Amino acid sequence: MNKTGAIILAAGKGSRMKAKKTNKVTYMLGEKPMIMHVVHLLEDMALNPIVIVIGFAKDSVKSLFDNNVLYAEQNKRLGTAHAALQGLKVLPEDVTDVFILNGDDSAFYTKEILNRLLSEHTSNGNSITFLTLDVENPHGLGRVVREDGEVTAIVEEKDATDQQRKINEINPACYLFNVSFLRKYLSKVPKSLVTGEYYLMSLVEIAISNKDKVQGIRGGNIPWRGVNTGDELKEAEELYTKTTAGISS
Repeated sequence: MNKTGAIILAAGKGSRMKAKKTNKVTYMLGEKPMIMHVVHLLEDMALNPIVIVIGFAKDSVKSLFDNNVLYAEQNKRLGTAHAALQGLKVLPEDVTDVFILNGDDSAFYTKEILNRLLSEHTSNGNSITFLTLDVENPHGLGRVVREDGEVTAIVEEKDATDQQRKINEINPACYLFNVSFLRKYLSKVPKSLVTGEYYLMSLVEIAISNKDKVQGIRGGNIPWRGVNTGDELKEAEELYTKTTAGISS
C-alpha cells in the first residue's frame, strides 16, 4: 500500500527579497501567505504527513500553522538536497513516496497536476517523477534535455550549451520521489564546485546513471512564477489575480 507525504522547502534567507525578520514564504500572495497555498493544496489531496523544512526566521513560518504539519530544521543553508535530507530525517518510516516542493513558488500548482504526477509515478514504478513547464523566457532556469522523448538530463543555464539554452522546457522543482530511492541516494548528492551547495536536481542524473526510472511530466504553459525578488512577487501577484479571476468567471 502506497503512502504519500510531502516535504516543503522553506529554510532559505530570501536575500534578494531583502527579508529581515520574516521568511519570504510568509509574504502575502493573494489572500494568504505563499506557503499556505501549497499546504492547503496538499491537505486537500489528503497527503500526510506534510513536513516543512525551516531555517531563517523559522518562527514566522511556524506561527502560520497549528499542529497539522511536522517541522525539520536546516541550520546551515547548504542547498536544496541538504534541506530535503533534513526533511527526510523526520519523515515516518511508513511513507513510500514523497513530494518535494518549494514554499515560495508552488502557489500555482493544482490538485489535477499533482494527482497526474502521482498517478504516473505509482503506475510506472518511477524513482523520480517531476513536472516540466514550457516558458517563453527560460533565462536562468534549468533546461530539460530529452532524447526520443525520454529525460536524459536537467542542465542549469550556466552549464548549458548554446543549443540547450534554446530549450523552452524547464524544471520548476516540483518533484515526487520514491522514498527508498531517496534514502539510498540523497546523502550521495555531490557538492557543487561553483556554490559549495548540494542540489536536489542532481538526483535526476544519479537515477539515470543507475538505470532508475525517471519521468518528466509535461505541464505545458500553465501559470507559474518563481519568487526571488520583490519584482517577481509583484508578477506572481498579477498572475495569481488573473488566474483566480479566470476560475471565478
